[in-house]
Amino acid sequence: MSAPEPVAPRQGLAAEGPARRPGPAVLAQRALLLLSFGLLLLVAAAAPSATKPALGPRGWAPGDLPVHLSPATVTATLWTAYLVGGAAVGLGLWRGGRLRLGWGWVLGLAAVALLTAPFGSADHTNYAAYGRIAAQGGDPYVVAPVTWAGGHDPVTSAVEPPWTRTPSIYGPAGTALQAVTSLVGRDNLRETVWVWQVLVVLAWVLVRWLLLRLAEGSEPVRSRVDLLWTANPVVFGVAVLGAHIDVIATVFALAAIVAAVRRPWLAGLALGAAVSTKITYGVVGLAIVWSWRSLGRVRLGRNVLGLAVATLLVAVPLHLWAGPHVFDQLLRARRSVSLGTPWRPVLELLTGPLPGATVRTLVSVGAVAVMVALAWALARVARPARLVDNPLDDPAPAHPSAAPAAVATFVLGTAYVLAAPYSLPWYDTLTWATLPVVAGSVLDGVLLARLTVMALAYVPGRVLGMTAAVEGFTLGFRRYVAPYAGLLAWVAIAGAAKRASRTGRGRRQPPRGTRPPAS
Repeated sequence: MSAPEPVAPRQGLAAEGPARRPGPAVLAQRALLLLSFGLLLLVAAAAPSATKPALGPRGWAPGDLPVHLSPATVTATLWTAYLVGGAAVGLGLWRGGRLRLGWGWVLGLAAVALLTAPFGSADHTNYAAYGRIAAQGGDPYVVAPVTWAGGHDPVTSAVEPPWTRTPSIYGPAGTALQAVTSLVGRDNLRETVWVWQVLVVLAWVLVRWLLLRLAEGSEPVRSRVDLLWTANPVVFGVAVLGAHIDVIATVFALAAIVAAVRRPWLAGLALGAAVSTKITYGVVGLAIVWSWRSLGRVRLGRNVLGLAVATLLVAVPLHLWAGPHVFDQLLRARRSVSLGTPWRPVLELLTGPLPGATVRTLVSVGAVAVMVALAWALARVARPARLVDNPLDDPAPAHPSAAPAAVATFVLGTAYVLAAPYSLPWYDTLTWATLPVVAGSVLDGVLLARLTVMALAYVPGRVLGMTAAVEGFTLGFRRYVAPYAGLLAWVAIAGAAKRASRTGRGRRQPPRGTRPPAS
């Protein structure tokens, strides 16, 4: 394995001198990263706890370490891991956003992750249950897990409150993958979950590979990939060690963005898979079409047609296979408001003086308005990194319109997760998979602080297994701190957009050495 190395700024054709010894900031960042990852992996490898559901007999899947963590201990450990990890990423941003890992380190980390079991929620037991129902010929969009096989099935009976009576909310592509894991794991929950972990970890590795393709020819972007995605303990702990379906949807989305430059039909196939995993990933299609806006009319029409037809070729058969109830639970949940969003205090303040249904309608309308405003603000600040970093030395990018599509995806996806009434930490996965392609700005720090707070708000993450003290602490933080951190993120982004508009940085500048067309 090659050790992670800070990447020095390129200096054209300057002679290469001897390798410099890492400074105190680099050593501190490495130490913080090792501590954070070590604590996260310890929790994931330890025995079941308040953050990690029991999965039954291990079968041929990896087992747990004989380390038992009390609810208070596991909460303190995860808080330390996320705070230290956030500090490590923040230190890297302060140093200029430069960090590079060799593939040996990445694959080694992936292998270690597969020796653990998911923590931070019980969502992976839901995935296993929905896959089990689908694999056995049932309809996971209608059947509640607790009712399958009379409540005695070894897989579906492991679903925990509050989801025991909740049918699937996930798209048919996600359900198909869940069914595959069930066919492999059969009656063993641990084996089924481990196969799902393989898919999630593989998706995490592929996201890095796709991001490096997006960064081809731009060394600053390549180093941001590892700082913000690969070696980001907060993202890794929340999304990858949590084994969330969002990582799989994200790899489909990035594949669509990369393919859209030269193969719109291939992009459509990947987009169909992404949308059929989580419907909100449809923003990727809008971003891709926006990135084609400068094409001629004929080519634009051909590209859009290819993208749309290929998307339907994937999505339509999957939805026909899933049946007519695929959107039922999604429609029922559309007006939910989670505790950690800025909309929760609004809901609680207005419910009583106004009917609950009226308040939820107002929240839904307000969320749409805030999404639009945040999308505008983010678009004023976010720019493709390759257009501003090292413009003289970097060669032309291999994928000239992939970066704008990725930035547009970042803008739309981030506006959604920041403004949505129902949002959880792992919903930010698409944001962090596209942020490396965005030029470094105040957005890095704002989004890092917001994600760290959200991660802390959902520690330990399960409904079961907590003591009264831990439950009071975590729910208090989730209810009284996280919503206002989200509100501060809105304000900070609005302020950054205002500054960008005032200085003109939000306006697209012509390439160096060119003149605008004469009027």
